[in-house]
Amino acid sequence: MYRKTSIAVLLLFTLFISGCSLPGLGSSSDNTVKIGAQSMTESEILANMIAQLLERNTDLDTKIIKNLGSNFVQQKAMESGDIDIAATRYTGTDLTSVLSQDIEKDPIKAMEIVQREFEKQYNFKFYDSYGFDNTYAFTISQKLSAEKGYKTISDLKKDAEDLSLGVDNAWLKREGDGYKGFVDTYGIKFGETYPMQIGLVYDAVKNGQMNIVLAYSSDGRIKANDLYLLEDDKNYFPPYDCSPVATEAVLERFPEIEPQLNKLIGIITTEKMQELNYEVDGKLKEPSTVATEFLEANNYFE
Repeated sequence: MYRKTSIAVLLLFTLFISGCSLPGLGSSSDNTVKIGAQSMTESEILANMIAQLLERNTDLDTKIIKNLGSNFVQQKAMESGDIDIAATRYTGTDLTSVLSQDIEKDPIKAMEIVQREFEKQYNFKFYDSYGFDNTYAFTISQKLSAEKGYKTISDLKKDAEDLSLGVDNAWLKREGDGYKGFVDTYGIKFGETYPMQIGLVYDAVKNGQMNIVLAYSSDGRIKANDLYLLEDDKNYFPPYDCSPVATEAVLERFPEIEPQLNKLIGIITTEKMQELNYEVDGKLKEPSTVATEFLEANNYFE
């Protein structure tokens, strides 16, 4: 939903279309499962969890293909067979981009659609969610929440003219779930709205430079900076529940994969994903280390 096109992405796209293999996606042993990770911390963490479960509990080898810079590139990698499993796919993104369907605000219906259509159109299995979503979230400091009693987005309406909002510039122009639709849904116009790089919004609200920012709900900096996510009480933002996706071909070839993937379904909350992301982004641990620590702490290696 928020990946930016880059030269690297365009290069990947060109290579996929031309039928060439990407660097690092070459030949592997016959029992190697290739796991794709997007250019995001949580994607690398989850790819490592999958790899470690497969390596630990089956006779399969694994290879993590990192830096798949966009949802589009990841999808093409699966279609071409360059990866067998995508560690992170998001319902809201795949619904509108890959499937070209209208936005669906009901998370259950959104999941049902992507699962049905991925099976029908691509012969891919879109699993149930890990248990967290990575959606847009209006975010304030815990201090402001306590002082003003702000718990939901609607609570902001009475003071909106006196509040400043910092948002990713792309969201201001975004169709469907962007700023215009937000104003139409909530009837809220803030006193000042500032376009910002997404990486700057967390410090801006923490330091009081902005009253409110639009963040991503599973970002580790939310917990690290003691920020508060306002409830989207009118369900404006679509669900972006996160799931693994595997080709039916690899599941048929190696049926031992499915029980390992199922171990991760429904067990990682948004708050826990924030913590895991911060272990990498804030404490500078390797994603593989964070994955191992989570699996060990939850007795997956017994």
